[in-house]
Amino acid sequence: MCDVLQMARSTYYYEAKIRDDQDEELSELIVDIFKNSRDNYGQRKIKIELRKKGWTVSRRRIGRIMKEQGLVSKYTVAQFKPAKTSCNESEIGNTLNREFNQEQELKVVVSDLTYVRVQQKWHYICVLVDLYNREIIGYSAGPHKSAELVQRAFASVKYNLQRLELFHTDRGSEFKNKLIDQALETFGIERSLSEKGTPYDNAVAEATFKTIKTEFVRGAVFSSQQELDLELFDYVHWFNTIRIHGSLDYLTPTEYKLMNL
Repeated sequence: MCDVLQMARSTYYYEAKIRDDQDEELSELIVDIFKNSRDNYGQRKIKIELRKKGWTVSRRRIGRIMKEQGLVSKYTVAQFKPAKTSCNESEIGNTLNREFNQEQELKVVVSDLTYVRVQQKWHYICVLVDLYNREIIGYSAGPHKSAELVQRAFASVKYNLQRLELFHTDRGSEFKNKLIDQALETFGIERSLSEKGTPYDNAVAEATFKTIKTEFVRGAVFSSQQELDLELFDYVHWFNTIRIHGSLDYLTPTEYKLMNL
């Protein structure tokens, strides 16, 4: 073929070597991006991160390299969902009404709880999520699934709570507490509850906790509450400032907020 094309054989081998070098460099980049994502990113998000570095690569090629390198996202493993606790029978309605896309920072905050293993016992995590940019603005962890856990999540919020307008959750009993109601009333925060047996009414909080369960909780066993607190602090920082989100056009919550100031 080289004779037919009147091309030196050395040219063919030179081009082949360039492709080999590119594949090696690309493989190293993909491995680096995957590890920096804490083994979470799949082909789509890796493609976005490669584009930021000046590489245009198909998802098929990324998938092939990931397979060759033995890179398997945590999202490929099905997650176990525990049963819900008793229901909050409050007459408060669903004021949010699935209006999950908010254009004002801190206008609507949603929340939920999930479980994590500390030694041989279950502990729980509560987070508060701003619907504007999906930022985790408050969080807490502890041995009891209770209203106190929710209160401590509010206490960790670095913003002025008077800026919050609406607090939406499902009907878990941990969100039914006189002290929480008094605190919300003090700061002028309106209450909203999902309809009974309708998880889609709190879809953003549910999706956030699916992410937390996959990226932070799955397979983890913490030696103490102190270790859990430190690791959760680190994860929330990563979630807000480093992890790109598909719902934010592949920006981090911090980047999204800065771009829309």
